[in-house]
Amino acid sequence: MSIFSHRRSLAGLLAATIVSLGACAASAAEDAVVIPPPAVDEAARPGTESAIFAGGCFWGVQGVFQHVKGVQSAVSGYAGGEAGTAQYETVSTGSTGHAEAVEVKFDPKQVSYGKLLQIFFSVAHNPTELNFQGPDQGTQYRSALFVADPEQRKVAERYITQLDKAHVFAQPIVTRVSDTTGFYSAEAYHQDFLTLNPTYPYIVYNDLPKIENLKSLFPADYRSQPVLVRKAKG
Repeated sequence: MSIFSHRRSLAGLLAATIVSLGACAASAAEDAVVIPPPAVDEAARPGTESAIFAGGCFWGVQGVFQHVKGVQSAVSGYAGGEAGTAQYETVSTGSTGHAEAVEVKFDPKQVSYGKLLQIFFSVAHNPTELNFQGPDQGTQYRSALFVADPEQRKVAERYITQLDKAHVFAQPIVTRVSDTTGFYSAEAYHQDFLTLNPTYPYIVYNDLPKIENLKSLFPADYRSQPVLVRKAKG
């Protein structure tokens, strides 16, 4: 079975759409939402901190965080299920409890957890979509935060409450906050997918606009050269 089986039909449709409508079709695919920063954030900690974000297909979420200053690594993978079911084809059935997720390791002295949450909610995905993101359907595409400790939980939950009270989104935020029970790296062919496949129709239409939105809305936090998994391992 193709590694892109669950997105193949979409890719073909998008390729025809982009050819017929021109490049402007891609830029209209993903709208960012301007949101305030969190009123409550973590104090800077020594060393490196880890956080796990799930917001639809991990290609785009990974790509966004790889362009954020202070992020030391962003790895695509699976969270929320058991180790034995953490394989792409199995997770794609939607029956494993896993979500496609990205583990972000970052320097809290350069970028806070709250800032990462702001970017996540603003440009990386739509937090009002339950069990889907854009064209991708299923519980594996749910919006979720897997927190490492009570401090992350406090910041995440208070920020969601803050944004809902401010009505910055047309619909309530459905992002679930859960304790981290394990993170399992995805297969090598999924890592750095956005950077390595910039002309793949799914990436052009769904994910490259997220990078442009990050650059436009968070210029002080944007870096042009992404931190890649391959480079980190090399």
